[in-house]
Amino acid sequence: MPATFESGHYQRACGLSELEEGTPKRVELDGTPVSVVKTEGEVFAINDICSHANVSLSEGEVEDCQIECWLHGSSFDLRTGKPSGLPATRPVPVYPVKIEGDDVLVSLTQES
Repeated sequence: MPATFESGHYQRACGLSELEEGTPKRVELDGTPVSVVKTEGEVFAINDICSHANVSLSEGEVEDCQIECWLHGSSFDLRTGKPSGLPATRPVPVYPVKIEGDDVLVSLTQES
């Protein structure tokens, strides 16, 4: 049964042990594609679709708390979803994450 917290409804996205440092993992929560990333000692959840082109961000690379779209090279901050370079100009939604034991829980309530 998914955990519920004050800030929103959380559901299990994956196991913490399933995540490799700096390697995005694509999951689908209630029909929403989400990229879950463990990097720099934290776990982040960001919408998996680039705001510039309809491609999966989880196929891109992660560096310095940014995820890069493999198609055109736009990078998005994993904390805020804001693009750091063209061609993307619109942010990508990021979602709150909680860790309970080995479970990575994500709420589709957007942080930004």
